[in-house]
Amino acid sequence: MLRLMKNAIFSLFVVSMFPIGLLAQSHSCCSLEATESFAMLGSNESFNADHDVPGSYVHKSEMGQMIEYETTDGGVAQAFELKSPVPTNNYVFVVHEWWGLNNYVKKEAEKLFMDLGNVNVIALDLYDGQVATTRDGASKLMQSVKEEHARAIINGAKNYVGDKARVGTIGWCFGGGWSMQTSLLLGDQAAGCVIYYGMPENKVERIKTLQTDVLGIFATQDKWINPEVVSAFETNMEAAGKEFTTKSFDAKHAFANPSNPQYDSEATSEAYKMTLTFFKERLQ
Repeated sequence: MLRLMKNAIFSLFVVSMFPIGLLAQSHSCCSLEATESFAMLGSNESFNADHDVPGSYVHKSEMGQMIEYETTDGGVAQAFELKSPVPTNNYVFVVHEWWGLNNYVKKEAEKLFMDLGNVNVIALDLYDGQVATTRDGASKLMQSVKEEHARAIINGAKNYVGDKARVGTIGWCFGGGWSMQTSLLLGDQAAGCVIYYGMPENKVERIKTLQTDVLGIFATQDKWINPEVVSAFETNMEAAGKEFTTKSFDAKHAFANPSNPQYDSEATSEAYKMTLTFFKERLQ
């Protein structure tokens, strides 16, 4: 009964975020994928206002490079790859925020690469090379993502690293939800999933197929991935019999983005330490 009540709360949350007409154009709220419901937040002016436009930054890397690989729908995807100097089957897939695979994400990927050690890091690009520099542009890109194509990009990355790879996933905001979806697609190759204030999977039967545990980093002042959504996620994970850890900081949405006015350095530092510990315990 408690799980049903919390799932109902989640559905009410989705409905309250969007105009009824917008939902009726394509899906009923009950048929929405978690990633689709989050993407539709791009039509919400208040949500957009919570994301300050990133400042100008050019990332120069001597360790990483852009690569291309085949997607499972016959296309070609690109990504930013950092390879360990010592061969390893340990990987971390990084999924970008709603801005796209910009220089800030490359910087964060490189930071993870250096601090973790003994891993290869690949920052995926679910926007096919497009990067937003305005809120309106980010909103349009996030809403334009097709579920099947995004999964084809992820499955292509899975093929690229090979079936011996052990892969952790991490993402923020838009990428937080896709971090969990990526771990679901990885099957028994999943080696740890980190979600930063992204929409988690809400279907218990699908969560049951997850073959790794999850670290969820959330914010109590987040109006979008709010405490009710987090509570429903915890209930669903318990119902699916999965291991998870959640930490909710007294902060706002996107608090870990240093280009955001709502950036919280203390919470970000603690969350990052938790992230490193989580991955190091699973990627050795």
